[in-house]
Amino acid sequence: MNAPHATKDDPRWPSIVARDKAADGRFWYSVDTTGVYCRPSCPSRAARPEHVRIHDTPEAARAAGARACRRCDPDGPATDTRHAALIEHACRTIMAAETPPRLAALAADAGLSPAYFHRLFRLITGVTPRAFADAHRAERAAGELASGASVTEAIFAAGFATSGRFYAGAAGRLGMAPARYRAGGTGETLRFAVGDCSLGTVLVAASERGIAAILLGDDPEALVRDLQDRFPRAELIGGDAGFDGHVAAVIGLIDTPGEASPLPLDIRGTAFQQRVWQALRAIPPGTTASYTDIARAIGAPSSTRAVAAACAANRHAVAIPCHRVVRSDGGLSGYRWGVERKRALLAREGAAIIPPGDSG
Repeated sequence: MNAPHATKDDPRWPSIVARDKAADGRFWYSVDTTGVYCRPSCPSRAARPEHVRIHDTPEAARAAGARACRRCDPDGPATDTRHAALIEHACRTIMAAETPPRLAALAADAGLSPAYFHRLFRLITGVTPRAFADAHRAERAAGELASGASVTEAIFAAGFATSGRFYAGAAGRLGMAPARYRAGGTGETLRFAVGDCSLGTVLVAASERGIAAILLGDDPEALVRDLQDRFPRAELIGGDAGFDGHVAAVIGLIDTPGEASPLPLDIRGTAFQQRVWQALRAIPPGTTASYTDIARAIGAPSSTRAVAAACAANRHAVAIPCHRVVRSDGGLSGYRWGVERKRALLAREGAAIIPPGDSG
């Protein structure tokens, strides 16, 4: 028996008109005049409601005599899921290649035009394919430098065709000149200061490039030891009177965490960590995201644990808001600087959080 025709009063009809991706998987619809069935988000020309029948399953649509639409592939995974899988595959291809694959080759492998693939890659990962490849090669170069290779050896082992390409952005990715990085940061100077804030004690450290660490805790000495562990070969010196302005700005972020950071940040990490941290900075104040949400946002939906590890490695409390990441059920997960601090920060932003004991 065929399903009845849709009407404009059907609560599902607006989802079809809006091509709502959120409705995909909840129902399917077929069109009498074309004989095909689609998912609600299908980009095909809208049909009139008197020609549309709504079905609970694709099997019901086929039983009514309809065939699958070729544009929206109603029997396959949702569009967002397919796109995320394509970009994750492209990321893996880039990471496995000795030299960065050309955009045209990556797009052809994904079955997309180069222009559309480029837009999709940037939308999902937050960076262009070239920027992703450069970041990954810089990560490989950092590993080579840390293992004792010369700068030249590291550059070519990582797949850079010329040293100029590497040096052009090396300081930004490594946090210092390559030769200094190879020496373990020897000769780098970090100014730091410890102060009191509404969440306990805060340590702020800065390099020539910007704020290199914002650490929270209860024991000033423990925070200094933590800083020494993170930068074992750097020279640590106490901040002068002018440095107090940086500390005051950080305390302002702690008291009003919903405001954008006005501070220049010296962010150092692997290519993957930097993708995660960039996604964290995109979470609007007053809202939260799960580790799974972040993994999908960077095009690596199976990397939830790696996302959690990148959050734990964040050394810029509040400025890179890992406190906005919660469990999939909405409950608060661990926080490097204490769950109660995380709860306080979210409360100040007005985010909805699950009270203790209610998250299972």
